[in-house]
Amino acid sequence: MLKLKPTFDLHREVVSDILRKEASVCRVKEYSEAVDTRILNIERDGVVLYSWKGATGTTRIGKYDSDTKQNKLLYTFDKQVCVSSCSLNKEETLLAVSLAQNTRGEERLKPISKCLTLLIEIHPINNTKVLKAVDCRVKVQFLHEENDRRSVLDSHLLLLTEDGYVDLYHVLLTKQEGYRVVMANPERLSRMTERIVEDFCWVQWDGHEQRLYYLTDKDKFLLRCVQFYPNHNCETVLELLLELPANPFHTVRFVNLGFDHFHIERPEQELVRMQVFTNRIGSMCVCYSQPVKDEQELIYTLVLVHKDCSKKFRVTLGSDESPQRAPPLHPLFIPTGYYILVYLQGYFLHCINTRQQEMLCHSLFLSGQDVNLGLQESGNITVLQAEEDPSGRLLDLVSGRIHTAELNPAFLLQILQSDTSSRCPSSKSDPQRLAALHCLLVYMGNDPNLEMKIIEWLCDNVNTFESFDQIQEFILASLYRISYEKSLNLDKVLPYSSVFDKKEVAACLLEVPGVLCTTELHIESIFKGKARSLQGFWSELQWNTERTKYLDAVPNPRYRMSHIQADWDKLRSERRPSSHMNHMESTKKVLSMVDTWSLDKKLVPLFQEEDHQQRTLIGLTVDKLREHLNRHLPRLGKKKIDSLVVSYVAKLLELIRHMLESVWLKYKLGPRVLCLTQRGRPAEWSVFHFMFRILESTRGLCLPLPPGFHTLFAVLAVRCLPHHTFLQYIDHGFLLLTETFVTRLMTDLDNSDANERLKFSILKRLPEPMERIYHMWDHPVSSASISRDYVRTLLERQYKNKGIAFTDRDKPGFRPEFLPLTHLAKILSDIEEQALNPFEEQENVDARFVEETALKQTLILLGFEEK
Repeated sequence: MLKLKPTFDLHREVVSDILRKEASVCRVKEYSEAVDTRILNIERDGVVLYSWKGATGTTRIGKYDSDTKQNKLLYTFDKQVCVSSCSLNKEETLLAVSLAQNTRGEERLKPISKCLTLLIEIHPINNTKVLKAVDCRVKVQFLHEENDRRSVLDSHLLLLTEDGYVDLYHVLLTKQEGYRVVMANPERLSRMTERIVEDFCWVQWDGHEQRLYYLTDKDKFLLRCVQFYPNHNCETVLELLLELPANPFHTVRFVNLGFDHFHIERPEQELVRMQVFTNRIGSMCVCYSQPVKDEQELIYTLVLVHKDCSKKFRVTLGSDESPQRAPPLHPLFIPTGYYILVYLQGYFLHCINTRQQEMLCHSLFLSGQDVNLGLQESGNITVLQAEEDPSGRLLDLVSGRIHTAELNPAFLLQILQSDTSSRCPSSKSDPQRLAALHCLLVYMGNDPNLEMKIIEWLCDNVNTFESFDQIQEFILASLYRISYEKSLNLDKVLPYSSVFDKKEVAACLLEVPGVLCTTELHIESIFKGKARSLQGFWSELQWNTERTKYLDAVPNPRYRMSHIQADWDKLRSERRPSSHMNHMESTKKVLSMVDTWSLDKKLVPLFQEEDHQQRTLIGLTVDKLREHLNRHLPRLGKKKIDSLVVSYVAKLLELIRHMLESVWLKYKLGPRVLCLTQRGRPAEWSVFHFMFRILESTRGLCLPLPPGFHTLFAVLAVRCLPHHTFLQYIDHGFLLLTETFVTRLMTDLDNSDANERLKFSILKRLPEPMERIYHMWDHPVSSASISRDYVRTLLERQYKNKGIAFTDRDKPGFRPEFLPLTHLAKILSDIEEQALNPFEEQENVDARFVEETALKQTLILLGFEEK
């Protein structure tokens, strides 16, 4: 399920270089003694700080630069010491070190109460200042500001103690002799200190965003966040009330503050494991778990601040597939940006969707052998703070390796392709398929090759699944992907899945065996920062929480394509689409973007005809979606929303084109597929069936289709279906007659009896704007149709202008054989004398022929003669 990609190996990158240096110091060819190398800290810029035991009885501290791939010695202690915390300022002029005091060197692995904290000048080595000498653990961490100044004459150091307080040291520097950087007034350092936090039981440092999270437990468990700004000012910006068990921590917990190899707590002392993850677009997740109880059940909670809710999960661990050994006490929480992965080694992996959390079917839960990451012991694994790369990073402290954890697309594709009827362990249920499909399309969908593999799967699985329509899910998830990075609030207002509208189906998708989820809405979060300072991430997070509360109060805030159902039905029923010309400007924007994207060879004849109805539907969709977003998310701005909706609909048309091109290539269809005189082969039957599924799925969502789709579909229908079935498809609205198709039908098919009946049936079903096609068929049936239209036109004009008088019975030539027919013929004769002929380019209509045609139609209507 997860791929581990190694990005750092302590032995390969560091130890081999240390052995060469120690061999040089000892003047030997090879140094074979143990150097006891330990990772101490990983700074914001990727610098790895480490210590090792020197050959001459010293302890040395070095750094590995991930950019240059070079190692550098920073400082050497003249004896062996226990470094429990270490940090380097960005300019590499100061080194802060916290030492665990040992009475005997042989006992250095035991917990020690005495701690000494030093601030050391290393450029050059000149002075050492004692910051703290206390009987508790101390963590040190420099602030790293974002600037390109070559000369920085101040540094700022956080000092966090196990007694529960945090101090910020402002260290002023000065230059001597042009290159020596030293502390300006080391004796006054204590005066340049301010207390940031008074009391905490848990603390986490986010070095990339320069934030300090801490938890207080005086009356209630309150999570606070202190934000440090580039000018080194700081303020509390968030308070969040958490529901934690009583006495969650026996000792103070430090997260992301280096690795203390000399203070190793027993696992059972960690009653709650907790971590905070954020994303720059304004999402914040607080994750915590309680230890496994009786080896049967694990409880963990995700507080989704940006969604104003929390979700508590209870997972049953008893399973025949689980290993017969005691599980780890706590799972690992691994951030990937879009998902939070909850991993309990050998038992389960839960990919929790932090963006579309309403339904469990959009989160993926796997158990058994599918979730083995190949790590030795998850208890020795540390999840590192997030970087620009959304992939989670895992540090194995035992081996000294850092891996990036990425979801494996090959495994997710295997879930899609698994056979539900199979009894093998690899068979997957519909909820897993749905979650895997969304994970592939939304989280990994920027890969065109991956998208084509999913389309191939759609081609191979044309029939819909029991609980969801895979083509609808493919379209909606792919469309959502192009917009989900724009704003978190789009999660609630854009279509994401068709199962939201299928309440009877959603129930079975919500059931995940062995997993019980409880959701709590409206968590207590308070933003404390001043209005001027809530910028960037905090501004986005505050906006997301406020907008979430607003959207929760609005009925049906998510845009559904059914919103345009009434307008769509009206458009399809109208005989003349001229009333919708105001949508055509939006259509032009969409089609111009599609033309820009479609620079490769076009295998399928789409976008090559007018198809006014589909063009109008395209513009209607753009306008309705734009109106919806402007109403609910005005903060995005009209320009951004307009660009978004145009790209959205253009991507829709491209997705359909990609699906058709894929099936075209799969069945190796060529130009002959457009020939109406040949019957369809099995390959064309398969393509016709796939196009019908696309049509069915898009109709269910009220989505427009690319101009030319209905023409191509009708051509395949004529080739594949019996004529009576073909006509039924038209009558039920599955087939829309386009001018291009009817024109080709009239000209390409000969006038055999079967083709005559087909053409006449088509003519009877033509909408009014296409009646000029009658003239393309030189046949008496076509002439009859022209005559009927001619009569109707004359009568309509006469009724509108003057009305009809019935006073001419005594005129010469009056024939009383069949009064209704005779009267009709007389009316037409009188009208023809004053009416303009709408078919001036044709020969004069034979009045006798009109009379015979009218008689024949009258007998048919009266039931005296068959059609």
